[in-house]
Amino acid sequence: MYLLRHGESEFNVHFSKTRVDPGIEDPALTESGRVQAAAAADRLEGRPISRVVASPYRRALQTAEIVAGRLGLPIEIEPLVRERCWFVCDIGTPASRLRVDWPAIAFGDLPEQWWPAGGENEEELGLRCSAFREKLNAAERWDDTVFVTHWAFIRGLTGMTVPNGTLLSLDRSLAATIVHTSQSC
Repeated sequence: MYLLRHGESEFNVHFSKTRVDPGIEDPALTESGRVQAAAAADRLEGRPISRVVASPYRRALQTAEIVAGRLGLPIEIEPLVRERCWFVCDIGTPASRLRVDWPAIAFGDLPEQWWPAGGENEEELGLRCSAFREKLNAAERWDDTVFVTHWAFIRGLTGMTVPNGTLLSLDRSLAATIVHTSQSC
């Protein structure tokens, strides 16, 4: 299984310079973020990947579009791999709008407001990561899946903090190895 942190977003650019939340809801990727996603897609080409699963945030969907397009696969949605909703950028786009903006993606029964109101503390993040582990354990196979996700989810699941565009490979024990990174933390 692979975890891919989405490419650089408009929020990441502003926050990395100021450490102040710029107040951008569900930001898009920057051009640099698109390049990072393409570099990760390059690393995935030729590997036995049969699924690309993304968080419903715009930056994750845009990253997944690049990867899935390169691999010739559809995008699936999994809200368990979303960000922890700590900044304004983690206020998502309502499911009805996502369905309009990405008509080729099956959003299934994604609730209209799929992100938590009021944020998510460390304990809640841990519970979400546990629910994801349980879902993986119940799955027939997942080792051929790329999950396009976020900083806090990756940290909660693996204990690693990674920069935008980082691709991790995880084994059945969820031990992670960095396959590709585009910058230093």
